[in-house]
Amino acid sequence: MSLLAPLFLLGALAIALPVIFHLIRRTTRQRVAFSSLMFLLPSPPRLTRRSRLEHVLLLALRCAAIGLLAVGFARPFVKRAAPESTAQGPAKRVVVLADTSASMRRADLWAAARAKAEAVVRQASPADQVALFAFDRALTQLIGFEEWNATPAGDRLGLVRSRLAGAAPGWSSTGTDLALIRAAELLAGDGDSQATGARQVVLISDLQEGSRLGAVQAHEWPKGVEVLAERIAPRAAGNAGLQWVTDAADTDRAAEAAVRVRVSNAPDSKRDHFQVGWGRKDGGGFFGQLAEVYVPAGQSRVLAVPGPVDRAAADRILLRGDEEDFDNAVFVIPPQLARLTVLYFGSESEADTQQPFFFLRCAFQETRRQAVRLVGHRPAAPLAAEEVKDAALLVVTDSLSEAQAGVLREGVASGKSLLFAPTSAGVASTLAKLVGAGQLTLEESEPASYGMLGEIDFRHPLFAPFADARFSDFTKIRFWKYRRLDAAAIPEARVLARFDNGDAAVIEAPLGKGRVIVLASCWHPADSQLARSSKFVPLMYSLLELSGGAPPPPAQYFVGDALPLRAETARASAGISMQRPDGAAVALAPGETNFTQALSPGIYTASTEPPRLFAVNLDPAESRTAPLPIDELERHGAPAPRQSQAAAPAPETKVRLQNAELEARQKLWRWFIAGTLAVLLVETWLGGWTARQAGAQMAMGRGVG
Repeated sequence: MSLLAPLFLLGALAIALPVIFHLIRRTTRQRVAFSSLMFLLPSPPRLTRRSRLEHVLLLALRCAAIGLLAVGFARPFVKRAAPESTAQGPAKRVVVLADTSASMRRADLWAAARAKAEAVVRQASPADQVALFAFDRALTQLIGFEEWNATPAGDRLGLVRSRLAGAAPGWSSTGTDLALIRAAELLAGDGDSQATGARQVVLISDLQEGSRLGAVQAHEWPKGVEVLAERIAPRAAGNAGLQWVTDAADTDRAAEAAVRVRVSNAPDSKRDHFQVGWGRKDGGGFFGQLAEVYVPAGQSRVLAVPGPVDRAAADRILLRGDEEDFDNAVFVIPPQLARLTVLYFGSESEADTQQPFFFLRCAFQETRRQAVRLVGHRPAAPLAAEEVKDAALLVVTDSLSEAQAGVLREGVASGKSLLFAPTSAGVASTLAKLVGAGQLTLEESEPASYGMLGEIDFRHPLFAPFADARFSDFTKIRFWKYRRLDAAAIPEARVLARFDNGDAAVIEAPLGKGRVIVLASCWHPADSQLARSSKFVPLMYSLLELSGGAPPPPAQYFVGDALPLRAETARASAGISMQRPDGAAVALAPGETNFTQALSPGIYTASTEPPRLFAVNLDPAESRTAPLPIDELERHGAPAPRQSQAAAPAPETKVRLQNAELEARQKLWRWFIAGTLAVLLVETWLGGWTARQAGAQMAMGRGVG
């Protein structure tokens, strides 16, 4: 027999009261007349056998009444082995989502997530259907419904353990929304399933603030699909993260050699003093001096870290002072000044402020990322192939010799871009030699007042920087005269812009791996207002980038992003491979323009000429590890995300509930209360009978005296 409330047994201590009362003798109230005591000697009272307990049966009844009452209040019940329930109810269909994002790399979160997933499988009945997925930025199936159904019920737990043992947290961000939507669609589209019970998505995650949930709000959640959230809490709260802040256009030139980073501290963090510095490329710790930074909890600070003395030895910036180190490193490409050469072919004087050379030299100023040197070349001077090879952009405004045209044509065919802006119609033969046309005719044209650009292809990379409506207005640029050219006479020519009268204004002629861009009107004041407009400088730099001479500014990518290699693939004569941070090389398929296997942070190097570097880092959202309220899921549209629904009761709670159910069903306390009343009735009768017997004996004694 067991007791539901054993503390009430302390009431059995009251059994001592009847015993004490029986031991205390009460002074009799009966007076007996006696003669004088003066002739008697005084004697002290003596203890006699009368000090022992009397009426033992009556005492036992009173003690039994108190004991039965105490046991009754303790709510006794007979404990039995709880039989396993054979009725499991309708078969359920469950999709388990295990978070394998970067934030799950903290402490023992992944071990706890595996235990949670195993507990869900352990609670499933043989008729239930379970599918297991791992998710971060993408969703990966570990066990499907078909494999689950084909596995014997006794082997399913072992199957889940083996698949979870093969999975581990990666470096990607947490795409909770896409994982929930895919799981809900999987459950909603199983109309032919034999499962007739609940359909549940069990989300096992640390549910940190950096989790993406936006897509759930825009998704129409299917009816009958529940989301049961299981939060995995870390042992210690707080985290500080490090992110690379890409350079802004208005950054001070004095900070060119510095890299800006942001140190973010979680709201629940207990630390606020950190150190930041360059780390060695081989992972051997810090390189050089460290910068002290104070970041209160819940705030962030941006600081400029001076460039490393040895760029070849350092490729990352590290954070010290944080317990969770999964997000304490950012890989950066230190800024370098690119020095480019633009080769100009024209006969005008370089000092003439009204000629194209002067305006072109003013346009190419030294910037934070590149220094452009404009080199003038006379049309009659000899031209070496090395000069063309070293040039980032070729510009021609005058006639060229046969030899010069041949060298430039070979350079363009190898991947260069050439801008042909004739200042007169007499350079038609030179253009024909460059583009490979048999014969071309240029005609001088002067509009009655002026001409304007009326049609522009903003999809082309040359005009793509002006595609925004704020910058797409070219109507304020007036053209006084231009050279009319029939684009159909140039093989594979494409018109990129036209004047308002329909004549071609900008023509692109492909040549091998390069291109020739023809401007019908030059930019100097005698032809147009182009050089004095706000569009001229960005247009020239767009040409420079189109030629591949101006390297793109260092950009960072996040784990899982596609690394673009479109331009490099187009220029490469052989296949391109990508070297990962671990040193392994991955070859790209022919024609592939994106590398999609950037699955870990680090520096990725493309085997181009020159090699192109990509800095791949952890998504900054993963550093936001503060707990996300579970009701945020419901606010975004996922129904009933309550942890208590998904979690099974603890073993102690389950036993306590079973005991309470047994006690409520048996109600043995009623028999103990009834026994108490019966004992009290017997005690009352026996007490009265004993009192009457004692009174009769006393009366008989007085009569004898």
